[in-house]
Amino acid sequence: MWKRQNLQCALLSAIVALLVVTAGWSQQSSIVWLGVLLNGSRSSALAVSADGSVVVGWCHLAAGNYRAFRWTANGGMQDLGTLGGSSSYAYGVSSNGSIVVGLAYTHSGAYRAFRWENGTMHNLGTLGGDYSAAYDTSADGSVIVGMAYDADGRMRAVRWASGTVQDLGTLGGNSGRANSVSANGLVVAGEATNNLEYSRAFRWQNGVMQNLGTLGGAASYGYSVSADGTTVVGQSRNHAGFLIAFLWTQPTGMVALGTVGGTQSAATDVSADGSIVVGWSYNNAQMYRAFRWRRNHPIEDLNISYANLLTNGSILWSANAISPDGRYIVGWGYNATAAREEAFLLDTGFPLRGDVDRNGCVEDADLLRVLFEFGRQGYRNEDLNWDGTVDDADLLTVLFNFGSGC
Repeated sequence: MWKRQNLQCALLSAIVALLVVTAGWSQQSSIVWLGVLLNGSRSSALAVSADGSVVVGWCHLAAGNYRAFRWTANGGMQDLGTLGGSSSYAYGVSSNGSIVVGLAYTHSGAYRAFRWENGTMHNLGTLGGDYSAAYDTSADGSVIVGMAYDADGRMRAVRWASGTVQDLGTLGGNSGRANSVSANGLVVAGEATNNLEYSRAFRWQNGVMQNLGTLGGAASYGYSVSADGTTVVGQSRNHAGFLIAFLWTQPTGMVALGTVGGTQSAATDVSADGSIVVGWSYNNAQMYRAFRWRRNHPIEDLNISYANLLTNGSILWSANAISPDGRYIVGWGYNATAAREEAFLLDTGFPLRGDVDRNGCVEDADLLRVLFEFGRQGYRNEDLNWDGTVDDADLLTVLFNFGSGC
């Protein structure tokens, strides 16, 4: 009965909204160079909100210090400050862009993990040592992962939740680092040392840390886990000793994604469902180039795919993060117009806003998928704003873009 009433309400909302919705508009690819803070010399973007409206990262100041920034289309680049020291770096952002995590230096020169919200930066503490850093957050900002030193001076992979910090352990060695967390905060990816003190990519869930192996070499590093927790990407040494981007799932194990012509690459982030991966790779000239890999497609150099957006010799060096739906990519490159290294936001234009089934057309099928999932909890494609619930906001996203691409 509850489900039926919810669906009836949603249908009524849809009918009312359709009366005021006009035809959708085309959504083309574009690139925005995000600039620098006042007196800054270069910047890099490390995370992006679900809708691409908020980007976070770091900016190098003229004085030699670094500052965490939060960029919005309307407000530009905002300096998030420090914990009393000289520098800070922002590494992760919640799905709605309101919560930022990273590391900042204190008065004493130690660096500490922080959680920033509503203009205030909070020190997350350590495991008894001097240092900590936060590298990612769950979709709602309630779970944060990173690393913290313990009282014995060992770096440990940690998870902050409900006001406490949890040591996730290792793979038999002394150290570890958690780099990414799933949307619901329950699955963590990173790297930890084994009993030979070699780093190995891991996937942690329900208190168990799983060794993901390597591509044949001695070490691997897990940089990101998909929002649904099923896919881990990163970098591993192969038999030849080169570091190569990988994608891991339970059915396939660790699979090499290759390069765009050079000898090394790294996968830095992955879309919500594991179907799109971004990172950097050497090209034939052994120069850094941002890449994208899509399921059933070869790895591609974004500088070639979006050459029409890069003017006067601008270059995309590294793709550092991707939005859950795979549309927005942020990273670091060379802005030839400003003649500096700079953070960028690439809007690939796909999927279209409201295109739930990813077929390039916002139509009845997308509307029906949202309607039939209306009221459901949990992060899924129908949850278009990635707030954890399929609700009116998701329905309106489809309606206001209805007809786009068709």
